Amino acid sequence: MKIIVLDGYTLNPGDLDWKGMESLGDVTVYDRTSLTDEQEIIDRIGDAEIVITNKTPISKNTLETCKNIKYIGVLATGYNVVDYVTAKEMNIPVCNIPTYGTAAVGQFAIAMLLEICHHVAHHSDSVHAGNWTNNADWCYWDYPLIELAGKKMGIIGYGRIGQSTGKIAQAMGMTVLAYDAYQNPALVSDTCKYVDMDELLAESDVIALHCPLFPETEGIINKDNIAKMKDGVIILNNSRGPLIVEQDLCDALNSGKVFAAGLDVVSTEPIKADNPLLGAKNCIITPHISWAPKESRQRLMNIAVDNLKSFLDGKAVNVVNA
Repeated sequence: MKIIVLDGYTLNPGDLDWKGMESLGDVTVYDRTSLTDEQEIIDRIGDAEIVITNKTPISKNTLETCKNIKYIGVLATGYNVVDYVTAKEMNIPVCNIPTYGTAAVGQFAIAMLLEICHHVAHHSDSVHAGNWTNNADWCYWDYPLIELAGKKMGIIGYGRIGQSTGKIAQAMGMTVLAYDAYQNPALVSDTCKYVDMDELLAESDVIALHCPLFPETEGIINKDNIAKMKDGVIILNNSRGPLIVEQDLCDALNSGKVFAAGLDVVSTEPIKADNPLLGAKNCIITPHISWAPKESRQRLMNIAVDNLKSFLDGKAVNVVNA
């Protein structure tokens, strides 16, 4: 069984191993494959039966050219890099990794929020630069410091990750306002309730995005919805970049309508040099790393191996194009 990993570096930059997958066949791992040179993708797949990809696209033409493909494993939850409709027509299962980073992504959303509230890195740098040693007062701060207890966090998308973020927010004394198409009454408490979108926008001090990218959620943070929010709201997004109309958020940050934003995702990744948010006030941007703690990546690797084992045993799981 010939197995090709098209872009393995992001998952495993050297601190994991491929032994589990190597036990299932003859594995070739490429650190990176061009996202735009389809001929390189085709050449690297060659006559392989198993193709593992993270962000390298698998198009209809690639599928029709590489006639030996029998299985495609995606090293992520999102699978839009694969033409899964054509794959289904060709009886090729496409399997993703549905749950591996729930705790890590929730933790990261809160990390961005706490950085906005306290600017820990900045103040540590300031101390190391000698500013405390030379300060006339016994303490100082260069940014407003924010206490979260008693404030409301609106979470758009209250699935596994939204709930993970919500639990931490509640532990810090916040009340959660959850918006989701599927409501779980067991989650309702004195510090958590489901609300409609307008109430969430109007009442939240912090808004966290944890919803999938669907046509109805694309651009959900736009100038009209921002106008419904409290002045000085904080917006967090470590879900999908296109949930936000970036120019609208930039304008709101620069005007002060939105106090700050913490973003781990943007509309085009890697971020383009002309992205307006790069010049916006009070905007933290990190390079899509919420999912990336070693523990989370090891779970991803384990599930990817288990997915392939199940397919080889004739019992494919996590199939997105069944």
